[in-house]
Parts: sequence; structure tokens; C-alpha cells
Amino acid sequence: MTPPPGGRRAEYAEFTRTAILSAARDLFVRHGYFGTRVEDIARAARVAPATVYAVGGGKSGLLRKLIEDGTTDERQAEFDAGMAALHDPHEVIRVVVEGTGSAFATWSPLMRQVVAAAPREPAVRESMDMAHAGLRRGLARTAGRLDELGALRAGLSVDEATDVLWFHLSNAAYFTLTDDLGWPLPRATGWLRGRLTSALLA
Repeated sequence: MTPPPGGRRAEYAEFTRTAILSAARDLFVRHGYFGTRVEDIARAARVAPATVYAVGGGKSGLLRKLIEDGTTDERQAEFDAGMAALHDPHEVIRVVVEGTGSAFATWSPLMRQVVAAAPREPAVRESMDMAHAGLRRGLARTAGRLDELGALRAGLSVDEATDVLWFHLSNAAYFTLTDDLGWPLPRATGWLRGRLTSALLA
């Protein structure tokens, strides 16, 4: 492995971390969580197995870091700022559907393996729960924004609206539409926008 220009320790450490996480993600997707060994990750990242353990503490730690990288405070702050700038309820729904659809396109190969491994591995289940919690927090903020705009259907609370958003925009919902029904993602997101508009807005 060739260190980045300058060879500074911090840069090299980040370069190594990125290489290990990238290798882990690729191997998890191609071979599944249980079909991937730490030695395989080390070989793909061109580091020693001990370095993999130092960075992630093993496979479960690497998986957790991959998911944490997708649910950072910075990303959540960007989402909140974007929501606060929207004043049309239909735009709020469009943005959250397009955002979850884009995230699904990026993360679904890995999340398929997470869902498959979670029943057999408690550490993987914890990572899956963390990913779901991050998504639900974003959906709760979406429901809250609709409520601030006075746009929710009469009698629908923020908590109930969050549940409706979760039912339509969770990974399970996208897997049903794209895997089970075979819908292309644009068809799925278009349908979801229509359904959420009818279910949520006054």
C-alpha cells in the first residue's frame, strides 16, 4: 500500500481506515457477512489482519463503522437545515422520498446482507437497529416539519405521521417494492410520493 503524498501519520491512518472499510463493504456485499473473513478484508486492503482489528475490532466493528459513517451528526444537520428551508408540504414529501430512495440505492446492497445476518448475529442486529433508528429520527423530523406547516391531516399526530412515513420509507418497504415486486426505483419513489401525499396531507 502506498501512503498518500506527504506521508503524515494522520493522513496515512485515514488512508488505511478508508481502504479497510471499503474492502469490508465490498466483501460483505459480494460474499455476505458470514462468508467474509477478517483475513479476506486484510488481503483486499493490503494490510495485516492485526491492522483490521485495530481499526474496527473485527467484522462486527467494521460493519458498525460503515453504518455510523452513513448516519453522522453532520449529515443529520444538513437534513434538518434542508427541511427548515422548505415551506411547501408537497416539497417536504418529495425531498424525503427522493432522499430515502437515493440512500436505498446506495446502501441496499449492504443492508441486504445486514438483514440476512441479523437473526444469527447479535452484533449485526445492533448495527441494523442503529441504522433503523437513524432513519426513524429523520422521518420524525419530517413529520414535525409537516406539523409546523399545519399540513398534517386532521387528527393525525406527529408520532402517527412518523409511523406512516416509516411504513412507506423503511428499507423493508423499498425491498418489497423493488425486490419482491420488481419495480424500478423511479416507479417505487413516484408511487410512494402519491401514497404519502394522500395519507399525510390535509
